[in-house]
Amino acid sequence: MNGVLIAYGELFLKSEPVRRRFEKKLLENIRYWLRKNGIEFKVQRKRGRIFIETKQFKKACEILRKIFGIVWVAPCYHLKTSNLKEIQEFCRKNYKNWIKKNESFAVRARRVGKHDYTSQDLAEVVGKVIDRKVNLSNPDKEIFVEVRDDDCYIYLETLKGYGGLPLGTSGKVVSLISGGIDSPVSSWLMMKKGCEVTLLHFHSFPLVSKASIEKVKELAKILSEYQRIIKLYLVPFHKIQLEIKTKIPAKYRILLYRRFMFRIAERIAEKEKAKALVTGESLAQVSSQTLPNLAVIEEVTKLPVLRPLIGMDKVEIVDLAKEIGTYEISIKPQEDCCSLFVPKHPATKARVEVVKELEKKLKVKKLVNDALKNVEVLRISK
Repeated sequence: MNGVLIAYGELFLKSEPVRRRFEKKLLENIRYWLRKNGIEFKVQRKRGRIFIETKQFKKACEILRKIFGIVWVAPCYHLKTSNLKEIQEFCRKNYKNWIKKNESFAVRARRVGKHDYTSQDLAEVVGKVIDRKVNLSNPDKEIFVEVRDDDCYIYLETLKGYGGLPLGTSGKVVSLISGGIDSPVSSWLMMKKGCEVTLLHFHSFPLVSKASIEKVKELAKILSEYQRIIKLYLVPFHKIQLEIKTKIPAKYRILLYRRFMFRIAERIAEKEKAKALVTGESLAQVSSQTLPNLAVIEEVTKLPVLRPLIGMDKVEIVDLAKEIGTYEISIKPQEDCCSLFVPKHPATKARVEVVKELEKKLKVKKLVNDALKNVEVLRISK
């Protein structure tokens, strides 16, 4: 094999000018990650496909599968011909290396461009020279043959990618990350939809240890395997919490914590020129995530609040966290800033007018400004 064939899917839904722009970004991302990992390669773009010519095709496949926008990759043979006889002869010489004597097979053929034969003709011509049992519905092995203009690509398997959109095509967002299971997954899902993600972590040091800070750094490192550089904002939150604890009834504390977080996140989003906030909230998972409470929390910001996990259950979220590599870090023990001073019976159906009245007891602008003065910003890369 002498390369990797790449398929992308969702880009085809775009108009022609947008698709070209997205393809350009995808190629840019492919080149960056292959060079970053020391792969020697050449790139060819075909209609609906990208071909990476490289001798390091196994390692290249591992890297390419993690690049958003790619639906599948396939180690393949590249023949610089669309001639039926030449394709047939190549398959005749090589099929014994692909299919054992006791195995059945099927040929899956496709052609794109102007040719004097059909996809069915292509499949029949290749199938004729393979001395193995044919089984079109449930074969032991499949031989994929794609002719695109003057080139032919032959491969025996496809390796699933993450799909989505090329990272950097959907703008910037600020994602609140706690160090738990949910928020790293929501951040990753926004990357999958093409967003460049800036992470924002609120911590309660020195009231608690730096455990959550160290966890978030580790999580950011993992997420940087998908995004070139992760900018991580660390915001001290303990003074705001102490002020809220002193002046606000216990059952409303978490809601006020979250409202302050959104105010600060909006300010950071303005600085980063981000167009939305992202959270790991899942509907009704905890008291602050009921519909009435979500409405109360997001009332303080004019930015859209995106919640990729809103309809997912915990098992689905955990499974995805394990797949992307954040789960083992997320379950390490920590003292989360939102768990500090948590009441036994938090409000689940808060009303915004009641919460706004309570906030009059606090110097909201001063508390927000003081927190922003002490922000630490890190740039994390793989």
